Formats: sequence, C-alpha cells, structure tokens
Amino acid sequence: MIDLNLSRNLAARPRAGGFERAHVIRANHRRILSPSVRGRTGIPSPISHARAVKTTWPVLLGLLLLAAPAAVRAQYAYSTNADGSIYSYTTNTDGSISVVGYSGPPWAVTIPTDINNLLVTSIGNLAFYGSAVTSVTIPGSVTGIGDYAFYDCVSLTNATVANGVTGIGDYAFYDCVSLTNATVANGVTGIGDYAFYNCFGLMSFTIPGSVTTIGDYAFFGCYGLTNVTIVNGVTSIGTNAFTHCFFLTSITIPGSVTSIGEYAFQHCDSLSMVFFQGNAPTADSTVFFPSETKPTGYFLPGKTGWSDFSANTGLPAVLWNPLIRASDANFGVRAGQFGFDITGTNNFTVVVEACTNLGNPVWVPLRILTLTNGSFHFSDPRWTNYSNRYYSLQMP
Repeated sequence: MIDLNLSRNLAARPRAGGFERAHVIRANHRRILSPSVRGRTGIPSPISHARAVKTTWPVLLGLLLLAAPAAVRAQYAYSTNADGSIYSYTTNTDGSISVVGYSGPPWAVTIPTDINNLLVTSIGNLAFYGSAVTSVTIPGSVTGIGDYAFYDCVSLTNATVANGVTGIGDYAFYDCVSLTNATVANGVTGIGDYAFYNCFGLMSFTIPGSVTTIGDYAFFGCYGLTNVTIVNGVTSIGTNAFTHCFFLTSITIPGSVTSIGEYAFQHCDSLSMVFFQGNAPTADSTVFFPSETKPTGYFLPGKTGWSDFSANTGLPAVLWNPLIRASDANFGVRAGQFGFDITGTNNFTVVVEACTNLGNPVWVPLRILTLTNGSFHFSDPRWTNYSNRYYSLQMP
C-alpha cells in the first residue's frame, strides 16, 4: 500500500555542473514524498594569418637551423623508438622535456609520459604541424599543448587529452578537418583562440567545468556539431566562438557564464533554443544574429536581468516553468507504474531524471519529452527496482 505524505518537502539542490532542479520528488515503496521547486563579418579572417604561418614557417625554420651554429642545433634531441617512429624534443630548465616534432609511421600516436627517462610535460608549438597522424593520446604528464601543435593534421580523426593538461593553445587543432572525436578531461582551464577552427567533422564536444574561457573563434566553422555541453565553470564565451555551427539546434549556457562575445553564435542557422541556468550574461545584438532561425532563450525562475538581456540581444527570453503536479489524481501508482503529470508552457522540452541518493546524487536521464498542449504524464515502469528513487525536471 502506498501512503502519500504531502507535508514533507525536499529542498532543491544544484546538480554537479550547475544544473538547477526545478522539482525533486521521492518514490518509496512505503512513502511518496512531495516535490518542492527547488563572425563578425567585418574583422580580418584568421585564415590569411594561419596560411602565412603554414607556408613560411617550415622554410624559415629550415634556413635558421642550417645557418645556426652547432651549439644551437644541438639543443634538439631525438629518440628513435622500437616501432621506427622518431620524437624530437627540447629539454626544459627543470629537466623535463617538450615534444617539438614527430616522424612516423605509426600514425596512431600515444605520446609517452617520458622519453629517455625524461618527463614529457608539454607539446611544443607546431610539433605535429601537417603530420599524417590519425589519432593522438596526450598523457596526464603533459600540462600544455602549444600553439599550432596539430595544425593542419588533416588525417587526424581522434584526439584524447588526459587530465593534467591545463591549456590548449591557439590554433592547436586548426583545420583538422577529419577530427570526429575530441575528448578533453577535466583540468584544462582555457581553450585557445581558433583552437578547433574548421574542425567540421566534430559532431559532439564537452567543455569540462575546469575551463573558464572559451577563446575567440574556438569552434568557428565546426558545422558538423550537433551537441555541445558546457559544464558549469566557464565564465566567458569568446567572439565568434561558435559561428557557422550550422547544425547546432540547442545549447545550454551554465550559470557560471557572465559574458558572451560578439557574434558568438552567428549563423548557427538551426539553433532554436538557448537554455540559460543563471542570471543574464552580458551580450549584445550580434551574438545570435543574423541566423536563418530566430532562437528563443529560456531562463529559470528567480534569475535576473532577462528583460535587459532580451532588449540588448533581440533574443526573446521566456520563463522555463515546468512543474510536477504532486497533488492531483494522477500522482502515484497506476497500473503498476509510478507516475505524475508535468505541466508548463506549451511545447516546452523537458528532461526527466532520477537518482537514488540525494546526499550524493548521480542524476540519470530517463526521458526527454515535450509538453504538448502544456502537459505530459510521465510514468516509470522500473521504479520497483529501487528502494528509493528521486525524480527531477531539467532543461535539455
């Protein structure tokens, strides 16, 4: 038998990553607890600069090395591996080394944590420039990826950056047109300007909560992107950061973001929904326009600044207000399934999530649904598999 105790409320609490819970309810075999609300076109293109670097640096470097005295040339050391590959590196003042070049095959590369018993702590500027590498794994010993490190690696399909790396340099993966998977572990604090520019094979990318700054043009021209997750922690999104991400349909801006640069989402022609989890960030009329679609912004109850934001950007700002109806006849067990009605603005998209422990919650998405005609009845056929289960509503 199910008892309903509507006198006890569970306080809303933020999810790791900054997601605020509109409602949390508990399903218990004995009790059910009630919920509580808880591009810019007028600025110089980076391409001309990058092309100049691409065509002139190898020649200049070669001439400089030929003309340099032996003492200077000797600063570069080489390590030949059993598989025939060769790393070139320089030694830092602390005895660690920076990888500054690679010669393969093989082209599926796992950078070692040490070379000749010296700790690898960085990938130098232009280290893999124009290389035929197809995949690269960067170990946790590395703290920095230099500017242009993998520039124009057109065969690169997979890049894994381990926890330990704190910075991804400017132009680091510029023009890696075949890159389909890039995993960046928590620890990186900044994604440089033009870092993934024109990586149009990327379809999904998660920006970890350790990142505070997304650089200018960081994902410009990544038109294959359909999903971008920005974890709470990012404070600024740079100029033209996601311009020409044509197939991005929605994006969630965490509450930590305080500023969005000019033209950041310009020509994201499929973007229709922008979900904001905090107070309104600073932004101007160029951020979302021009675009083939006119997106709508959604904000949570209790968050401020949205009238001015809408006036400054031209983005309509709508209160996101889905609600679990805990006091109506449809709340509880029906036909062996625990369920409840969700109401809100017509056609809102809602994610229903669940966890088993509010003290250390791990929220698992159960269903993404649309409030057709402003309501939806959700039911959970697996609720009896858990001694306690808590439910919440979330932005997509």
